[in-house]
Amino acid sequence: MPHTHESSDSIDDALEASQEGIRALKISMVILLATTVLQVIVVAISGSVALLADTIHNFSDALTAVPLWIAFILGRRVATKRYTYGYGRAEDLAGLFIVVVIALSAVIAAWQSIDRLFNPQPLENLWWVLAAGVIGFAGNEIVAVYRIRVGQKIGSAALVADGVHARTDGFTSLAVVFGAVGVMLGFPLADPIIGLLISAAIIALLFGTVKSIGRRLMDGIEPDLVDRAHTALESTPGILSVPRLQLRWVGHRLQGAATVVVADDSLSAVEGTVLDAERRLGQALPKLDDVVIKAITASAGDNEIEPALCMHGLHQ
Repeated sequence: MPHTHESSDSIDDALEASQEGIRALKISMVILLATTVLQVIVVAISGSVALLADTIHNFSDALTAVPLWIAFILGRRVATKRYTYGYGRAEDLAGLFIVVVIALSAVIAAWQSIDRLFNPQPLENLWWVLAAGVIGFAGNEIVAVYRIRVGQKIGSAALVADGVHARTDGFTSLAVVFGAVGVMLGFPLADPIIGLLISAAIIALLFGTVKSIGRRLMDGIEPDLVDRAHTALESTPGILSVPRLQLRWVGHRLQGAATVVVADDSLSAVEGTVLDAERRLGQALPKLDDVVIKAITASAGDNEIEPALCMHGLHQ
């Protein structure tokens, strides 16, 4: 008979992870919006197009928190007859939105910089531009460290990508500082040139973000996690080998399936072995929500015994 095991601890961990992700988004969004407001004021009094490009990007970075926020909330909903795996993929779709926002901000920044190359305008209050660039760097770096740390903790590729996005924004803010210094030294085109460099930096970031989010959408998994799962299963007493193992991310939680070869063909012994394997998998992969383990005997060859199925942390 199939055996189902529900882990309330896993459900609590999943909810706590979502709550922690939402909290990180709220705090980082407030920091970035405050940074953007300060930079907008300086853009108005200085006319710096490089700073304008950086400000637009910082504002877009703050906006990317909104779809992620919605995705984390959706991911906490229970599975339905239509969405039998739940709504965790909403997080990966939010990652696609982040990619679109990054691309749009690069286009806007480049357009503004090219226009200023052909229609140069004098800059004023350059010391304010320097200060705004430093503020932009500090605000983005704080957000980057926070988002990346929380994203890695809860297993959210979209949140980590957004953190890397913020970190790159921080360095482009420093580029604004260099542009202002260039103008001070008598090179007025330094400002739009730096603006174009910022656009190029955004495009470079876009490739890394597309790769990260695309891998999740294609059910890509880190090899280290697969190795840890293999080790946990193969070290379980009674399991001879693991001919099949699959893992995938759904949002910031893991799901998987495995086929194991067991030594004992009695159903009670197999169920005990599978339960032990499930426990070891849960310890090796704390973000694991669901895993289906199918057992076959070594003597049966291709003939399966009645499978003993264990669901780790089923969200129902």
